[in-house]
Amino acid sequence: MNVKILLGIVIWLYGLSVLKRARLSAFYFIVGSAGLFFILTAISRPYWVWFFTHAVIHGVALFSDITNWCTIMFKMGLVYITNSGNPVVMSIDYECSGIIETCAFVSLVAFYPAYNRREKVFYGVFGLVFIYLINVLRLVTVIVIVHFGGGQTFFLAHSVIGRLLFYVLVIILYYNVFTYSQLARGIYQQFIDWRDRIL
Repeated sequence: MNVKILLGIVIWLYGLSVLKRARLSAFYFIVGSAGLFFILTAISRPYWVWFFTHAVIHGVALFSDITNWCTIMFKMGLVYITNSGNPVVMSIDYECSGIIETCAFVSLVAFYPAYNRREKVFYGVFGLVFIYLINVLRLVTVIVIVHFGGGQTFFLAHSVIGRLLFYVLVIILYYNVFTYSQLARGIYQQFIDWRDRIL
């Protein structure tokens, strides 16, 4: 780990302790969330990026196995999308991995004052899985559009429709977890009740 990252973590922890002792909860939330986001993104390279990228590729591979509309090159992180005109090769990289969105969500949940520790863990894991699934859905949407529309539709499919779909669903997640927290607490309570009935 880089010395600058370690120094940043120490300064961040000290700042959090000062803000907590001063009972400045809004600043504690802002500094805590922003600091954790930068720390998570800094330490995510290369291992977590590799893990998220390959998880997304394997999710897309399930769709590929069913439809045969694309070929997955796992080692290179490429998706070869077939169509009647000109095939397209899509690279699954840092941007497509969803790691930035996941780090942002986990950072906000970790310091959100309305939830206790168990709820933070629950919503952190729930958000991680949800962001992963909608990221796979985004890439599957790109594959479907390019397969039927041809290579010329790649920019529209990837940069407009795919991103729009992804970010609308991320906004819905944020709304339900942060803004509409009473509903979110109800979902968490239903999960706990369901788990207790099973166990």
